[in-house]
Amino acid sequence: MELEEKITKAILDASHKYWDDLLELDVAVVGAGPSGLTTAKYLADKNVKVAVFERHLAFGGGMWGGGMGYPEIVIEKPADEIFKDFGIKLDKVDEELYTANSVEAPTKLATGAIDAGAKIATSIVVEDVILRENKVTGIVINSYAIEKAKLHIDPLAIMSKYVVDATGHEASVINILARKNPERNIKIQGESSMWAEEGEKLLIMNTKEIYPNLFVAGMAASAVGGSYRMGAIFGGMVLSGKKCADEILKRLDR
Repeated sequence: MELEEKITKAILDASHKYWDDLLELDVAVVGAGPSGLTTAKYLADKNVKVAVFERHLAFGGGMWGGGMGYPEIVIEKPADEIFKDFGIKLDKVDEELYTANSVEAPTKLATGAIDAGAKIATSIVVEDVILRENKVTGIVINSYAIEKAKLHIDPLAIMSKYVVDATGHEASVINILARKNPERNIKIQGESSMWAEEGEKLLIMNTKEIYPNLFVAGMAASAVGGSYRMGAIFGGMVLSGKKCADEILKRLDR
């Protein structure tokens, strides 16, 4: 067997094994930003079978860019404990605030989720959910490249006990569910203008189950709940992810 053939076979064999293991999950997290990665890590810590599906090739969401391209982000207490749990270095600003490097932070969030046992699938777009009666029971996926090329190619499906919309400002999963099923009267209020302090508080409050078996976390929670945007402060994002994981763990323990 020539080397080129060996390379191709190795990739196909490993990929088949990888995807075969994703066909039935406890939790499917959509979006590999800070809230999605945090949710995945704390679920995987408890031996929950969880995978994160990200449309781009890179994880981390908007965290990479820091504030207007400057490579630092801000977090506040008590989110510092979560950042420390991931091994992210913090520099103290005052009694409440810290800065963290905007490259180190998403890298270690992803590493923490993977090391805990979660899987991250990149370049995958979630174009629909699976419904059974009045519950979400999975996601419908396709290649992001296929979507961008506007090719009419049918998707595949992943079954999951719970789904988390952590897709950021667009709240794409919730919007798809609402648009395709208007009779279910799902309300999406839309994100308000910037008010960092109130936005951080409301983000946690709006992190919840928005439809049976479908949870919302991170900026998707802000968009659905109509809370304020916060800018380059990310404490609420990881606290939202931790809360989302905790709420799902309660359901799985029933």
